[in-house]
Amino acid sequence: MTDHLKSAPVAYQNEPFLDSPDGRILRILSEYQEPLARFRREQIQDTVVFFGSARFHGREQAAVDLANVKENHAAVPPDQFDKELKRAQAGLDMARYYEDARKLAGMLTKWSIQIPARRHRFVVTTGGGPGIMEAANLGAHEAGGKTIGLNIQLPFEQAPNQYITPSLNFQFHYFFMRKFWFAYLAKGLVIFPGGFGTMDELFEILTLAQTDKLAKKILVVIYGSEYWNRIMNFQAFVDAGAVSPEDLDQFKFLDSPEEAFEFLRDGLAKYHLGGGTQKQGEVLPDIAKTRP
Repeated sequence: MTDHLKSAPVAYQNEPFLDSPDGRILRILSEYQEPLARFRREQIQDTVVFFGSARFHGREQAAVDLANVKENHAAVPPDQFDKELKRAQAGLDMARYYEDARKLAGMLTKWSIQIPARRHRFVVTTGGGPGIMEAANLGAHEAGGKTIGLNIQLPFEQAPNQYITPSLNFQFHYFFMRKFWFAYLAKGLVIFPGGFGTMDELFEILTLAQTDKLAKKILVVIYGSEYWNRIMNFQAFVDAGAVSPEDLDQFKFLDSPEEAFEFLRDGLAKYHLGGGTQKQGEVLPDIAKTRP
């Protein structure tokens, strides 16, 4: 008597296939369609994205870190102590950017939740991790608004910070799909001091704007001119003929939460709220019908 074969799994439940190279296209599509479905369900119309270093702490934690280094002075070799002391002192100096990101995100959220609209406007969005990302999510959370975290699987652990709205906590495998969602809904971009990843994200958006690949106006704030002018000489691009002078008009250097908020508020109202004359109950475009 011949044993009957067990039924094979349907393709969309075949985990070895879904995890294989042949299933890659389905995994990529999932990182488009699943966030899209959630954004629709949560009534997210558009976002303001905050980028910046994951390594900066708030002023209180940075002060604790510096005190701990000083307390351990006798336990480490002098050359190592000098390095750790310098790093901890720099951490305390950079803590002001954490506090500024928190304040700016709070100001922006307080304003945006008062906009009469069917969907949530200009929702503060980050990469979902610690540092500046945590600060922006915290500020939006404290202001009583929704806030988004677009996290990424990394070889080293990057857990989502606790201030992300739970239903808007995302985890991506593919960097390019994560970048897509940063750009797709963004009407504003705030670049705080950061490292390689922050610079990558800044130049990604500037390149899309320069080459007219965005179907909307994105306001770009580069926050902290003291830091960025030490890191990057933007005028050198123009002087060398690598970019046009007007390309530098794509962004604005600002140095206080109040300045940045006013710039964003006025620009968002001008370009995306019809000068602030949007009426109660007005139907906004569906995000699925908006070309990135």
